Amino acid sequence: MKTRWSSLFTIITIMSMLLAACSSGNEEKGGNQGEGGAPTGEAATEPAEAGPVKLTFFAPQGKAPLEDNDYTKLVEEKFKVSLKWDLAPADALVDRRQLLLASGDYPEVFLEGKFSNADLVTYGKQGVLIPLNDLIEKHAPNIKAMMEKKPYFKEAMVAPDGNIYGIPRLNECYHCTHAQKYWINKEWLDKLGLAVPTTTDELYAALKAFKTQDPNGNGKADEIPLTGAPDKYVWNGNIDAYLMNAFIYNDNSKYLTMADGKVDFAANKPAWKDGLAYMHKLYAEGLIDPASFTQNDQAVGQLGKREGAEIVGSITTALLSYLVDTYDDNNERQKHWVIVPPLKGPSGVQLAGTSLGLGEFAFAITNKASVAQQIAAIQIADYAFSEEGALYSEYGPLEGVGWNKAGADEKNVGGQPAKYTFENLQPQDENVVRNDSWSLLGPKDLSKEFRDLFATNQDPLSGKGYEKRLAEATSTFAPYAPKEIYPSTAYIRPEDSDAAAQLTTSIKDYVMSNMAQFIIGDKDIEKDWDAYVKGFDGLNLAKYIEIYQAAIEKQ
Repeated sequence: MKTRWSSLFTIITIMSMLLAACSSGNEEKGGNQGEGGAPTGEAATEPAEAGPVKLTFFAPQGKAPLEDNDYTKLVEEKFKVSLKWDLAPADALVDRRQLLLASGDYPEVFLEGKFSNADLVTYGKQGVLIPLNDLIEKHAPNIKAMMEKKPYFKEAMVAPDGNIYGIPRLNECYHCTHAQKYWINKEWLDKLGLAVPTTTDELYAALKAFKTQDPNGNGKADEIPLTGAPDKYVWNGNIDAYLMNAFIYNDNSKYLTMADGKVDFAANKPAWKDGLAYMHKLYAEGLIDPASFTQNDQAVGQLGKREGAEIVGSITTALLSYLVDTYDDNNERQKHWVIVPPLKGPSGVQLAGTSLGLGEFAFAITNKASVAQQIAAIQIADYAFSEEGALYSEYGPLEGVGWNKAGADEKNVGGQPAKYTFENLQPQDENVVRNDSWSLLGPKDLSKEFRDLFATNQDPLSGKGYEKRLAEATSTFAPYAPKEIYPSTAYIRPEDSDAAAQLTTSIKDYVMSNMAQFIIGDKDIEKDWDAYVKGFDGLNLAKYIEIYQAAIEKQ
């Protein structure tokens, strides 16, 4: 018996040594190992597992179960995967993500992680998120092609260390690139014999006429020449979002400007002071609605949709639909409104607020993923950057339900032949939640080129032509875009992320609160301006600019 145990011990010892040797050899060959036994970021040619590859995706909780979703089922069949979902309420998505990462019990894939650039770099350096460079090179031809086609897409993805840790959703919506818009009531202009304003002086004259010449014809001085709302309620509803660009560039976010690659700050410059003085003049003469600084989207809608005579003459907002029902063909009121292109200011400044079609990073792969899981995950992401994958992901795989093939006479927003249409779709039960697509979930191609595949009504004033109306409005802003804008996807250094967040919040709050006081007149633009500018020293503006300069240089 003793001899048998001795022999068994010898065999076990030899096997252990062989396994250790194999493991050592793999480490030398493969580099850092993920928890699934996979070299992190290494793109193998064939999955190792037999049968469907099992993957857990983190995503926001929707109204219908994602495991029963038509697009989910298509993806599972097409890529031989079995998907499990780790879901969180949309408003708690980031908190839930943080808890998972802190606990170490996180999934293989974040399909919708809302990662900032700093998040990607931090978790990338920790090895939690794997580099995607090789995976994209070998298994994602559509993403690779998009990176070549749109350099800003690639620039946004590559971290300072040269690695790609996440993939954003590319979303070039027709009205998003230049969303700091201004709409005016042309019915009133025509009645008063006025043209659409082209300068700040002409706008002043038009608003003055709106207030004093009874353009709605009801014999009452009830007209509101210009209204708006805080940006948190109405997209670019704050009046400075549009008006300040006739004086100095206003990105309506960080107040950063760019010239020859150098970052500067707009809200402490003399031209900013001039813009505030102009808006104070409008306010002091009763041309700006006092509610513009406090009202929400519902209040704006009530102004535009109230019965009786129209009372609003103009509004700052990305979308006219906040004010009037633009989707109703029978609503004559919505046909009164036209876009006002960027105004030329007294010094000749004429700029359009501009943004790129990228937001937070949706997709990332963690070190929990095996090689087979990595490949399957990147292939699923890449599919959504193909025409078919983008179509099915956004609108569902069922023709006649979420989309149709366009007829020979149907055209896109540019008047060119369309490929797809939303006409003649099968009637849907309003009491049943559709569950055929991932809609705005995960990375995908929603570029202008993809959107141009779809038909729209060619009458921009019709309800179904609203998208064309927005596209045409946006096109009038394009010639006035600055030569350089600060990229929203710049990589903040991980060591600067906390300071950047704190400084960005405090400086924006300071600018906005003082702006309202200067416009309303609670502060005197001449007497209090120097103190306002001096206040930025206490907010460490110099550090703020330094952080954002370092970010674009990827230091």
